[in-house]
Amino acid sequence: MNAPFHASETGDKLPALKLLVAAPRGFCAGVDRAIEIVERALERYGAPVYVRHEIVHNKYVVDALKAKGAIFVEELDEVPGDALVVFSAHGVPKSVPAEAERRKLLYLDATCPLVSKVHRQAERQIEKGRHIIFIGHAGHPEVIGTMGQVEPGQITLVETVEDVAKLDLPGDCELSFLTQTTLSVDDTAEVIAALEARFPHIVGPKAEDICYATSNRQAAVKQIAPASDLVLVIGAPNSSNSLRLVEVAERLGTSAHLIQRASEIDPAWLEGVGTIGLTAGASAPETLVREVVARLSEWRSVEEETFTAVEEKMVFKLPRQLVE
Repeated sequence: MNAPFHASETGDKLPALKLLVAAPRGFCAGVDRAIEIVERALERYGAPVYVRHEIVHNKYVVDALKAKGAIFVEELDEVPGDALVVFSAHGVPKSVPAEAERRKLLYLDATCPLVSKVHRQAERQIEKGRHIIFIGHAGHPEVIGTMGQVEPGQITLVETVEDVAKLDLPGDCELSFLTQTTLSVDDTAEVIAALEARFPHIVGPKAEDICYATSNRQAAVKQIAPASDLVLVIGAPNSSNSLRLVEVAERLGTSAHLIQRASEIDPAWLEGVGTIGLTAGASAPETLVREVVARLSEWRSVEEETFTAVEEKMVFKLPRQLVE
């Protein structure tokens, strides 16, 4: 497979490439907050600071924090008794802070406030005697954390419209539904419609649980994808919101690839391509966007244009332990 020639190799001008850059893209307020919590904890308490699970789903970010003294672990039993531990932005089951308190560990909770809001909603629905149907992806840390806010048997996970059809619940069961914050807006609407059709009295949240950042990034891709021959999404393969951006582009009929770094771009993807759409998932820093633009500029004469779906101004407060 031959890479595109550089201008210096051919003596010719590089072929043109129009680059439509989506906005908003990259870090959301919850990710900004989570990363800052780890960085400030390192400054205040010194290294090492332990982090349960990836603070956010991005290897570049995780590696940068490791270099500053963060140690990432899967479970609390890997954390020494005299250490500080940070819980990831995706949230944790209630059993995790309970175990930390039992062990008298110092801990900071970097759970995104919008995920915490869903946790509180789950508790309220149980208090009202309702069984919760939770729309989300099995095994995702956010789903594990939210389902862990209530007792086993009080919440049922569904992923698809087909799952709704298979639900076997008592006829007199009072029901409510909640959703993971990083789902496809369109897919989730279909599942909710199926729930409401089958269970007309089911109660939903006052405002949708899919977070503003997920919705905004999907809306931005919907703007650039129809005008693009190819869409590149910068994000991790375990990042739900990044995977959804790929799906949004593909649903609009545009070929799309998920990449973690510029080095993953296959030059063959550019063959016959005049316009590329570019975005980044909510855990991907702008540094990686610039890296991709620089890489494309090695092969083509890039004309960059930004398409803004909406302006984001959301900021979340840090835990009081870090600001007092």
